[in-house]
Amino acid sequence: MAKQKYLECGKAVSTHGVRGTLRLESYCDEPEVLAKLRRLYIKTPAGGFECMKVRAASVQKSMVLCTFEAITTLEDAIRYKGTMFYADRADLKIPDTAVFIADILGLNVIDAVSGEKYGTLAEVITPGGREVYIVNDVRGGTFMIPAVPEFVKNIELEGDGAGIYVELIEGIREVAE
Repeated sequence: MAKQKYLECGKAVSTHGVRGTLRLESYCDEPEVLAKLRRLYIKTPAGGFECMKVRAASVQKSMVLCTFEAITTLEDAIRYKGTMFYADRADLKIPDTAVFIADILGLNVIDAVSGEKYGTLAEVITPGGREVYIVNDVRGGTFMIPAVPEFVKNIELEGDGAGIYVELIEGIREVAE
């Protein structure tokens, strides 16, 4: 499974002031990561990505106030409300070993001991700030796995062995069917 070049990093939820500043809800681990980026991208109608140069950005509580070179008025900014912004993976200052949600969605979820395939990762949610994997079970239905080392033993992103290797406790697959 190829790693995506552009990763969702924030969404414009509102405007701020009258000079075209957008309030971005950060999808990064910390809003400071988003605020440090000098280029963000938006999807074009044709499915490509358009670069938006950041003039200034700052963190306000859990949001990022972001001013772009191409957005200079409140009227311009209003058009971007609800827009998803993306970061180029190459612009992120992170270790090569970092795993992004976009990289693991769709991976097989496999028993680390027996090799049995349980299903595929459909979604990652973060209730209470902790990641929980939602898995489409091969038997039908879904089940949840807390994304902690006690359950998730290894994640392989590439090659024939690509998958999320887990050790489950009895009954966990019956919880959310």
